[in-house]
Amino acid sequence: MSLGVNENLEERYLVSLAREEIEYLRRLYGKATDALGKIGDQEANEFGRSTFHRIFTTDALVRVSGGPKALAGAGPDSWAKVVKNALKDYESTQHLIGTQIVAFTDVQFENGEVSSGEAEMSSYLQAWHAWPDRRGRIVLGTYHDKVRFSPGKGWQIYDMTLEYTSVEHRQMGNAT
Repeated sequence: MSLGVNENLEERYLVSLAREEIEYLRRLYGKATDALGKIGDQEANEFGRSTFHRIFTTDALVRVSGGPKALAGAGPDSWAKVVKNALKDYESTQHLIGTQIVAFTDVQFENGEVSSGEAEMSSYLQAWHAWPDRRGRIVLGTYHDKVRFSPGKGWQIYDMTLEYTSVEHRQMGNAT
């Protein structure tokens, strides 16, 4: 698919909206991940779990590579369990997402709407993790996502790999 200057203006607009919707999946993922890290907060955990169901297909393959240990899950519930276990010892976390690039591999339109499509997205990650003793763990990495559009569900991630770039531990100050 090419998006040259001669493309149909309506289709260019729909592709632009689709790009925004796809990028928003990763932003929601950051919020959901932080919510799942709030051990004992049932409302936050339910938000995280239900958001994972919104952003991932039921059979999504999810993995982390290049970090201290490989992590993997299949589907939103499996990945939510992995995330909760990985974050259980932290007092708080903050996952910051940036430099998102979406490349469409296919997109089809019908009646002025996206009817099907696939795309790939990369997004930078800066994740801050605070232990109760005020030590911090900073993770830098890149998410590599494959997404597809399904009528009635919209855009969802069906394949995600988080590639760690670096991990740093440091002493943190007080949050006053």
